[in-house]
Amino acid sequence: MSDKHFRSSPSFRIRHWRFEERSEPVPRRREGESHPVMDLPDEYEIFEFTSGYDPQKITEFVESGGWGVGGYNEKRGKMYLAPHFGNRRNIHMGIDVWAPAGEPVYAVLDGEVAYTANNAQKGDYGGTIVLRHKVDGEKIFALYGHLSLKSLERSKAGDVVQAGDIIGWLGDESENGNWPPHLHYQLSRKDPGEADMPGVVSEQERDKALKLYPDPRTILGNIY
Repeated sequence: MSDKHFRSSPSFRIRHWRFEERSEPVPRRREGESHPVMDLPDEYEIFEFTSGYDPQKITEFVESGGWGVGGYNEKRGKMYLAPHFGNRRNIHMGIDVWAPAGEPVYAVLDGEVAYTANNAQKGDYGGTIVLRHKVDGEKIFALYGHLSLKSLERSKAGDVVQAGDIIGWLGDESENGNWPPHLHYQLSRKDPGEADMPGVVSEQERDKALKLYPDPRTILGNIY
């Protein structure tokens, strides 16, 4: 879908991105290597929601087969209106990958399933999985949010996973917290103790949160 589809709406901005450094998959993965979190195409869109958010246009975009990425440390306008956000938490602590429902999501690194849950409240994560990894001797927890409920049947707490294993699939709006289909991917240096992390924080919490929830591109690579 071209940029022209969106230019009638001032509520958010997009820009085109070509992943020039993406290499062809190799037959064998060396131990310790990472794997893409999703099957991103070579070209996709970068969404910026600093000035607003139009869920209908995003839904139309992904239903037409479009892909989009973005969001870490982004202050998003008029997006988090559900009561549990308190009208103050709007700085995003993960990276979103917007794509059609049913697309598979992968373990990025070797590890194990730490927690799973259906966070079913409207505006929440829906199907959620947290993986535990070890990176340079440090435990890192990776949350995958807005998954299908089928994902919770595939991945169970205690399961050992290898980079590249399918751990679930994107959910539709009926099971992902009532969002246009997308993956919320977030890292935490602290054990969350459950299949949940604050995906958005307030301005007052921002500095502390950026240390606790590092940029996912440290693991995912330069995807935008």
